[in-house]
Amino acid sequence: MTMKMVNIHEVKARLSEFLNAVEQGEHVVICRRNQPVAELRKVAGTRTTPRALGMAKGRLSVPDSFFEPLPDDVLGSFYHASAVAAERGWHVAEGPPGELGEAKAPRRRKPRR
Repeated sequence: MTMKMVNIHEVKARLSEFLNAVEQGEHVVICRRNQPVAELRKVAGTRTTPRALGMAKGRLSVPDSFFEPLPDDVLGSFYHASAVAAERGWHVAEGPPGELGEAKAPRRRKPRR
């Protein structure tokens, strides 16, 4: 494996050449005023075969307490007013009725100057 050290202006002018060199296995160190700043190198290959399922079987155990209902004070921390939430029978994944389904008008951005 070889390494090339080049300054930024040279990389700007000949980027495609350096990318070809990187594909061939070379490393390119990009310098600013002859001080290394960044390195170009080939990206590691991606997985071509799917991962095997069940590799962690037996390594994880979920206690029975995980499936028990949460205490009211914990449930209440999901809402601004825990008493109102409990009174209305809301569940953790739900918010007040109509909160999720209502479409909001898009906000207008200030024009750029």
